[in-house]
Amino acid sequence: MTQPISILLCALGGEGGGVLADWLVDVARHAGHPAQATSIPGVAQRTGATTYYLEIYPLPHNQLQGRLPVLGLNPLPGRLDALVSSELLETARQIGNGLASADRTLVISASSRALTTAEKMTMGDGRRPEGPLLDVVAAHSQRHHVMDMASLCQQSGTMVSAVMLGAIAGSGLLPFERAHYEAVLAGPSNSAKASLRGFALAFDVVTRQLEQAQYVEHVMKPALPAPSASAALPSDVAAKFPAELHPLMGLAHQRLVEYQGPAYARLYVQRLERLLQAEASAKDATHPVTLEATRWLALWMAFDDIIRVADLKSRASRWDRVTQEVKAKEGDVLKVYDHFKPGVPELAALLPQSLANRLLRWDRARVANGKAPWSMPLKVARHALWGMASLRLLASLRVLRPLGSRYGTEQALIEEWLGGIEAATRLSPALGLELARCGQLIKGYGSTNERGKDNLLHILRHVCGPTSAVPVSEQAEAVARIRQAALQDEAGQALDQALLQHGAPARPVKEQPVLWMKNPRLKKA
Repeated sequence: MTQPISILLCALGGEGGGVLADWLVDVARHAGHPAQATSIPGVAQRTGATTYYLEIYPLPHNQLQGRLPVLGLNPLPGRLDALVSSELLETARQIGNGLASADRTLVISASSRALTTAEKMTMGDGRRPEGPLLDVVAAHSQRHHVMDMASLCQQSGTMVSAVMLGAIAGSGLLPFERAHYEAVLAGPSNSAKASLRGFALAFDVVTRQLEQAQYVEHVMKPALPAPSASAALPSDVAAKFPAELHPLMGLAHQRLVEYQGPAYARLYVQRLERLLQAEASAKDATHPVTLEATRWLALWMAFDDIIRVADLKSRASRWDRVTQEVKAKEGDVLKVYDHFKPGVPELAALLPQSLANRLLRWDRARVANGKAPWSMPLKVARHALWGMASLRLLASLRVLRPLGSRYGTEQALIEEWLGGIEAATRLSPALGLELARCGQLIKGYGSTNERGKDNLLHILRHVCGPTSAVPVSEQAEAVARIRQAALQDEAGQALDQALLQHGAPARPVKEQPVLWMKNPRLKKA
């Protein structure tokens, strides 16, 4: 993780929100981490809401080599790592502002309420029910801890700021030890002792909640089904590989048999044997390089094309899944339409290399003349006989796939990647492992897939190749950091910066045609 940890603290006036922000900054500095805090006081002592935003960098100064991170001054919607609040309605209000997200944000909130002016003005009972508020917290958080902070404050004789600090520490959000927090709170005064008591109570509450959640997850987790005969490795293949590789290899072997047939699955096994032999000199019983390559090699070899898409869309299991998703009952009429828009690259992939090149040159010429790339929109009725027949006919072209241009191109690139892993593993097992992990860059389809392959080959040729300017002793770490940068943004700006920082050239700029469009608002002369 190289992004700052973002925290929004929400409190009411007089509850010590500013003190809590200062404590967290002191904890970070005590542990040697960069940190920054800003505040929005609100109406402060007039019982209004006050918010404090912090960013703490997860790496200490001694690992930054003299560099300082650029920390933000305000939270961004959906990018918040933690929302900590001393009042339940305030928690829901900040979630309503879009700051929390279900896939990222940890929410720590008090279960107690401080009635708003609007609730007090109602002639009858104007209090908002707590149930819907708790539902909002649960729906818009990756995980959450809701506790009775008022009771903990009363037990310890301290302010809610110390309790909130203990909850943050117990959650494990920040890369600090408990001693770092307690060192900031420690002191001879009675208030410091009370703060430590409140800190400890909240720390224990959150710790117990985490343990209970893990236990429930373990109990409720369905037992994994025994591997079916189709997913099991053939006995002759299993005998060649360590037992820890068998489960993943079994799934991969089954996938490739379905994708192209038994011969293609045997090619996959032969490729893994090469890596296993290259790794034998490392004398590592866990075989990390081969284990890492097992998944990515299978995914790359089963690349998506028109044939694969037609096969998946025409399977009976897909019809069953769609029927369940729309909750169709017996007697209901269900119609499923699949939309395709194959272009020249997809069609050229099925043709021999010479014909594919001619077709691609024709399409590039169209684009250079200001026309849109050629494509053929199709709407196929999956529920109709002719629609299913056309999908199955296209899926049956699997036998012709090895004759296509893309098949040959993909196999050549795979061999180059595997050759690089082999050579690197014999030179440095750590470098071989990092190159195997670069298989993660190959994903998606179309331009996304092409960009991933270009990035992987650039790393392979310019960071680890014979012409690389990066010292051999630094190549493993360089590949790891460059790979992480390649996964950060689609444009590849972080990747180019990482390449230059490690002495490798940036990716070459690809030619793009400049198209001049007429302004339709200008009248003809």
